[in-house]
Amino acid sequence: MGYGSWQEYLRTQRPRYRRSGRVAKKRILEEGCALFGVHRKSLIRAFGRSGRSRKVRRGPKPRYGEAVLVPLKAIWLMANQPCSKRLKVVLVLWLPHYEGHYGALSPEVQAGLLRMSPSTMDRLLRPIRARRRKGLYATGVARHLEGQIPIRTSFQEADGPGYIEADTVAHNGGSASGSFVWSLTLTDILSGWTENAAVWSKNSREIVERIRRIEEGLAFEIVSFDSDNGREFLNHVLFRYLRNRAVPVEFTRSRPYHKNDNAHVEQKQWTHVRQLLGYERFDDRRLVALIDDLYRKEWRALQNFFLPTMRLISKTREGGHLRRHHDSPRTPYQRLLDSPKVSREGKEQLRREFESLDPFELRKAIEEKLRVIFRLVRRRSKRSGKDRPRGRQQGCPARVDTP
Repeated sequence: MGYGSWQEYLRTQRPRYRRSGRVAKKRILEEGCALFGVHRKSLIRAFGRSGRSRKVRRGPKPRYGEAVLVPLKAIWLMANQPCSKRLKVVLVLWLPHYEGHYGALSPEVQAGLLRMSPSTMDRLLRPIRARRRKGLYATGVARHLEGQIPIRTSFQEADGPGYIEADTVAHNGGSASGSFVWSLTLTDILSGWTENAAVWSKNSREIVERIRRIEEGLAFEIVSFDSDNGREFLNHVLFRYLRNRAVPVEFTRSRPYHKNDNAHVEQKQWTHVRQLLGYERFDDRRLVALIDDLYRKEWRALQNFFLPTMRLISKTREGGHLRRHHDSPRTPYQRLLDSPKVSREGKEQLRREFESLDPFELRKAIEEKLRVIFRLVRRRSKRSGKDRPRGRQQGCPARVDTP
């Protein structure tokens, strides 16, 4: 007999079983066990149920209610959806600013947010996690300087800030034809401090000008500069800029088609570029100034002062498994303050800048500038007869409504 027959039998025999005496109940159970081949206890439990499907939540009652979930989701989205281990550090940095914008939280809610484990955060935030997608590889190879720039595959000698990895991201919308905006990314290996800039069509002189401007604002000196084999880096303009100085900067490159050689900066291409601007085509030259202004001001401050990262310490092989060990999450700003290689003046400059910042004000300014950028992209897309831009839907952090 099928499941339908089983349900029909329970509906008809349940009332009879409940109003029967001990002897009659025994006879009903023997008939049901013989008819369906089920255990006696299973049939007793089936007769004891109400007959209505009801989901019963097993285990203890939920510890964290809606009052805790609202600020948790808001801060998680504002902080660009970090993993739970980094989110635990983000909460400590962002909660005072959250209360300044959205009102004071009760002591119970504050204690719950700070007590919550990373695994609990993952479980509560699982329904709203975003999807990712990959872009188009658009790096051209430069051959004329390969012999003069050595290959580097690791930075084992790095003992302080100043070891920089560099890379570019193409905002071409899936087509490498024509001219469009590129994003330049520089990442310090030990601290994770990252700077971005926008350039037009990978112009080498524009790239050097952006690197010079970034270098002037750093709290540490550049010791080494490592890039991929793209023509935007392997050129005489950048080579002379790094080498023709009182203390030359070591200029190295990765192996062709080995992205893991630049793992530190490749990791930032999602968190610092694609998550912000998505995969739309930016072929309007006016966008360079708008995106570069966003990178130089709000985006730089938010990423380096308020969003913690985890740095790989070591890797061990246990049988067939490779286990990676990371340090505790800290912001690049905190790592620079702890570094003995950063001067006292540089640390004081970082402290003054940190005290003047508010992460929620930075997020508000970022959203306003993004609206201007994508409004211009949308108008240009309509004039050229293309589809509506998909950058905000595919890669960018979702807009956060006030709690």
